Amino acid sequence: MEIKPDKEKLIELAHYRMPFGKYKGRYLVDLPEAYLVWFNQKGFPDGKLGFLLKSMFEIKVNGLEPLIRQVQKDFLPKKR
Repeated sequence: MEIKPDKEKLIELAHYRMPFGKYKGRYLVDLPEAYLVWFNQKGFPDGKLGFLLKSMFEIKVNGLEPLIRQVQKDFLPKKR
C-alpha cells in the first residue's frame, strides 16, 4: 500500500486556526503539545477539527513541526 500525502489538506492544516477556547485564533501548530496530549487522552472532537487536531498531535509527537512551518511559508492558504 502506497501512502500519498494530500497537498491541499497539508496546506489547510498548516494554516488552520483554533476556533474556540483559550487558544482561539492560534495556528494549530502553535498549540502547546500538552494541550494536544490532553485532547488525545480525553478524546478529540468529532468532525474536521478533531481530525486536524489529531493530525497535529501526531506531527508534534513525531517532531515534524518544521515541516508544517515550511508549508506555512511556502504556500498561502486558499481564500474561503
